[in-house]
Amino acid sequence: MTWFDRFGCSVPLIQAPMAGVATPALAAAVSEAGALGSIGVGATDAAGARAMIDAIRAATDRPFTVNLFVHRTPDADAAREAAWLAALAPVFAAYDAEPPARLHSPYRSFADDVEMLAMLVETAPPVVSFHFGLPPAAAIAALRAAGSVLLATATSLAEARAIEAAGIDAVVAQGIEAGGHRGSFDPAAPDDALGTVALTRLLVRDGGLPVIAAGGLMDGAGIAAACALGAVAAQLGTAFVACPESAADEGYRAALAGEGAWHTQLTTHISGRPARALANRFTAFEPDVAPPDYPIAYAAGKALHAAARAHGEHGYGAHWAGQGAPLARAMPAADLVATLRREWHAAGAGRESPA
Repeated sequence: MTWFDRFGCSVPLIQAPMAGVATPALAAAVSEAGALGSIGVGATDAAGARAMIDAIRAATDRPFTVNLFVHRTPDADAAREAAWLAALAPVFAAYDAEPPARLHSPYRSFADDVEMLAMLVETAPPVVSFHFGLPPAAAIAALRAAGSVLLATATSLAEARAIEAAGIDAVVAQGIEAGGHRGSFDPAAPDDALGTVALTRLLVRDGGLPVIAAGGLMDGAGIAAACALGAVAAQLGTAFVACPESAADEGYRAALAGEGAWHTQLTTHISGRPARALANRFTAFEPDVAPPDYPIAYAAGKALHAAARAHGEHGYGAHWAGQGAPLARAMPAADLVATLRREWHAAGAGRESPA
């Protein structure tokens, strides 16, 4: 028995939250199939998050995860934002559009969102996870009292120790291979860019919490490898983007199956924070100024994507993907979970893990 067995899953697998991509239908299908489905609600408000939770519960009575962004409140800087918009203006012009007149933060950090906290305490999701940092101690205590199991992302041993000290139940070890945003607490701090293997082993050996490995894992062999390293489960995100239940649009799906999947890149251009994406026109953009703080920069990125997409160009989308992207398989989520389970067993499921 491992810590993860409390969820009654038939495979030690968490489907990554992937805000904007992971839908309630995807999470419910994954949970029904015997893994732990997830949604990310960092890009919506309390009412939107409640509707997503209700939709999952209408489709399954199995456990699932709700993920929150706990980023630092961005510093508005009119001069910096104007310089970024000026740098983007020629690209907008190529698609007969103008950049926004001004930028605003499209997302609120969970640390500042009392309505979201109240909703989560009331609805008590089975699992709540945090990305980019930790909420105030009072929020953690309230969620624990509501009965939610708590997870948080770490990209280093120092972050993992802070997560343990805060009273979180388990840590997601996010290697540099992972798609989407780096979960680093401070994106301006030096990043050792630890890979999934090294980070997982460090947290298993020197941390005090159960470890969930994440980053570049795409199949059952990867799940088995994570468990052999001492992780209690593996978290896979990019593997589920091509499922029909995800919200990925046609351009995203085509890009995932294309040449860009072999050349994922970390970029701050899209959102203002380091994130790994499929190589595309946005990752190749080379401005001479830095983007505004996350998520203020996202307002410009979303507007540019909309302008380009209106002309049939999908190369400015937030096509997040990990380094294992070429291993993606397009199939219904339940079939993918079943396939991952078979592969996990074939790769040696159940063997003892090192401590």
